[in-house]
Amino acid sequence: MLELIACIAIAFAIGSNDTSNSYGICIGCGVLSLRRAIYLLFILVLIGLVIGGRNVMETVGGNIAEVDERIVTIPLLLASIAIVLANVLKMPVSSHQAVVAGIIGSALALGKSVNTSTVIEIVLSWIISPFGAFVFAVIVYKLLEVLSSKIPMFKLENIIKKLLFISGSIIAFNTGANELATALAPAVHYGILNRIQAGILGAFTLFLGARIVSHRVIETIGKGITALDPFSGFSAQFGAGITVLLFTILGMPVSTTYCIVGAVSGVGLYKGLRSVRIGFLKRIVASWIITPLIALILSYVVTVITLL
Repeated sequence: MLELIACIAIAFAIGSNDTSNSYGICIGCGVLSLRRAIYLLFILVLIGLVIGGRNVMETVGGNIAEVDERIVTIPLLLASIAIVLANVLKMPVSSHQAVVAGIIGSALALGKSVNTSTVIEIVLSWIISPFGAFVFAVIVYKLLEVLSSKIPMFKLENIIKKLLFISGSIIAFNTGANELATALAPAVHYGILNRIQAGILGAFTLFLGARIVSHRVIETIGKGITALDPFSGFSAQFGAGITVLLFTILGMPVSTTYCIVGAVSGVGLYKGLRSVRIGFLKRIVASWIITPLIALILSYVVTVITLL
């Protein structure tokens, strides 16, 4: 029962924090309302987890460490609390980091072996993916600059608004196939839920998290790092979406949050350093370093306490 509660809690937390990744830019640019974004997110996350989540689930559920009841429960509960607290502070954090680091912490506390090569691959993917999104976003922005010289701006903006919605939907799919798949992988691998059950329960609970509290982080992604218009917003969102999709196909749990922030920063820096709030960006980067360390330590300590 406690394992199921942990699954519900982490899905709610992801919804509260990660709605910003898929449709935050659309909302920030005025392309989509928050209410419509949340309903679309529910549908696409469910499809993403059921259809595209298998590879990531295999990596996280079975390849990091051997899982048991404690490894299913403790990291997910702690990660969900951390994510909701970050949401209150309007800070986009990586649920991947919290879950993966928590699994490692609990496994070490229980004396279980940890697959070092898999962990190294995951950490490298965390480092590489935001830079990949950064580069893709700048490339797309440059291409749009070329197109803007050949197509009237008002026509191009109408096209971009439609493409912005499509790219946001790709990231919503990736939220299920990668983000939620990472969080629920231990429970599915351990046999608490099958993939269909995880998809329905996860998508619905994620929907509730998005509906209740996601607006705080959406303000950060959509408007807090740099000012976005549909032109630059699409560049950032498409760059992040392609990056996450590529890593999902490879079965690597990467952070959609990392990629979105990397892509938004890339467009902002390309437009000019003054357009990026560097101090705010430093706070986000610092949270990326602190999150896995705290998750690992807390999971280790709490797991040790349960053994006493």
